[in-house]
Amino acid sequence: MGPVVAVVGGGQLARMMAEPAGALQIRLQALVEADDGATAQVVPYSQVGRADDAAAVAQIVEGADVLTFEHEHVPQPVLADLISRGVNVQPGPEALRHAQDKIIMRRRMTELGVPCPRWTAVSSVAELREQDAVRWPLVAKTPVGGYDGKGVQVLDSSDDAERVATWFDHPRGEVLLEERVEFRRELAVLVARRPTGEMRSWPVVETIQTGGVCAEVVAPAPDIPDHVAQDAVDVAEKIAEGLGVTGVLAVEMFEASDGVILVNELAMRPHNSGHFTIDAAVTSQFEQHLRAVLDLPLGETAMTAEVAVMVNLLGSDLEDPSSAYPRLMAEYPEAKVHLYGKSVRPGRKLGHVTVTGTDLPTVRRRAREAAALLGGR
Repeated sequence: MGPVVAVVGGGQLARMMAEPAGALQIRLQALVEADDGATAQVVPYSQVGRADDAAAVAQIVEGADVLTFEHEHVPQPVLADLISRGVNVQPGPEALRHAQDKIIMRRRMTELGVPCPRWTAVSSVAELREQDAVRWPLVAKTPVGGYDGKGVQVLDSSDDAERVATWFDHPRGEVLLEERVEFRRELAVLVARRPTGEMRSWPVVETIQTGGVCAEVVAPAPDIPDHVAQDAVDVAEKIAEGLGVTGVLAVEMFEASDGVILVNELAMRPHNSGHFTIDAAVTSQFEQHLRAVLDLPLGETAMTAEVAVMVNLLGSDLEDPSSAYPRLMAEYPEAKVHLYGKSVRPGRKLGHVTVTGTDLPTVRRRAREAAALLGGR
């Protein structure tokens, strides 16, 4: 009946694995947060449980060829126990810990010689005030648990140190401090790697953030010099190889004002910056992730369109965004809509729209307008 993949997480990323899994006759078994959540709606073999519940994770891997993830929040002891019992975990805990803890990630990036913003770690408010490794203003980050702008603060001077005082109460006991980078724009590279070492990368994309949340992705990144694009891909592949990543790795980067590429964040799973690949690449990031964790040959990553723009639907004024379908489909027949089956809440990622074409300004405008209709705007 085909391979069986267990996945921890019941959000939109596991949901979007379902379509390529069905096409390849791969059975998904998902550990989800709610029986009516995004993934549970489309994956019949779903089980409600917590990612930090060792018994629940052990149950979802029964009969599976591999365990993988749509988020990084499975504790290391849980993963170590699974491996000790012979479970195939991809990516493995040694790689995954670099996406779970930003301080561990920064240390390893430094060891690998990967360009990053200047950084240091401090363990108290007093140490934060007195540090001189990173000049002010600086960016403070919680080492674990932060996402979509949460757990990030810009501190203008040592007088702002108290704003992150509670962050030291976390069991990690440290806060990451980074140089505030003057950058031209934010870029991302997605690379897939299988256990045997084969790697394939998609074109470099530009990401546009709103309030710390990805609002728009342009593929490929416009007006990027060939050498900068190659540098970005080389850095991403160096990280994937150096950390022993399997599956999809997303590397978020800054293109600094001097053209230097600096690594910002890592995610070891399909990522928002790669949603365009569903409709604009030979192989989507979701299919590729399944191939990679099963150690199957990887698919072609070339784009099938000259340009693609993906716009996130962040909240909606409509009780049901799908009520906009009649007008959207009539006026924007080229738009590809992906809704995640989530209830409407201000700022929540409810779905995305991708438009492809040849003229970037036109493609971008029409993608934004189509997404706006879903938002009731």
